[in-house]
Amino acid sequence: MMAKPSVAAFRVSKFLDNNPEETDDLLAVEEPLEIRLAYGSRTNRKEKSISVTMRTPGQDFELALGFLFTEGIIYNKADVRIIRYCEKNTENLSKENIVLVELAESVEPELKKLERNFYTSSSCGICGKASIEAVRTIHPEMKGKSEKGFTIGPKEISSLPLKLREQQLVFGYTGGLHAAALFNSEGELLLLREDVGRHNALDKLIGATFEMNNLPLDQHILFLSGRSSFELIQKAVMAGIKFVASVGAPSSLALSLAKEFNITLLGFVRDKRFNIYNGFERINN
Repeated sequence: MMAKPSVAAFRVSKFLDNNPEETDDLLAVEEPLEIRLAYGSRTNRKEKSISVTMRTPGQDFELALGFLFTEGIIYNKADVRIIRYCEKNTENLSKENIVLVELAESVEPELKKLERNFYTSSSCGICGKASIEAVRTIHPEMKGKSEKGFTIGPKEISSLPLKLREQQLVFGYTGGLHAAALFNSEGELLLLREDVGRHNALDKLIGATFEMNNLPLDQHILFLSGRSSFELIQKAVMAGIKFVASVGAPSSLALSLAKEFNITLLGFVRDKRFNIYNGFERINN
């Protein structure tokens, strides 16, 4: 199956020195992705639509797996029997815009975690969740989990934005995508995902590590191209991440959650400077 493109060309008028010029420009593609869940015994399979998110096509299966993992619906690869695009739909949507995740018969999903208006947009992420408690789903095995210590130096931290930018291929074409990336304690880039939605980019990243059986990510640094919101820190907690750095600022609620789970949280990592909001002990002076 041909993958949908992540960028599309459009004719635009550009003004330079007050002079208009007709030219082609590339924009990041944004399309809906519906995630459906199939579960139950062989003789009583049920199918339920659980989320629609506006995303950039590409790594759709990773996005679905990352979303389900960070929402506490699945915990390991054995929970998933198969994941595929949905061939049959009555909404006249392209089949590449509907992903069906079939759970193993032994898995009984806690759908109460998803009983809310679960429309997610590229701008607001989890708009429609009923309450703070509804979004505060924490993997039970991660809370209070012991961790191996690691540190990273200021020089390595300051190098992260440029290393990220050099590998943001779609952003380089469009200037319109968020990125989430994993680095090791030496500042080496290990994995990168992009999307018009910052929450989608992180779900794709976590979904990729889920597929590779690399969770938890307690020996990795999560670097975000934008700000650190509560939702992104919540997803980091679910993945066992203990170090989050971002180009932008964290929110107050994000910082509160980082403190609760002993996550090092850095903001404004750019121009060879950064702020440490929590977890100074992981910075190697």
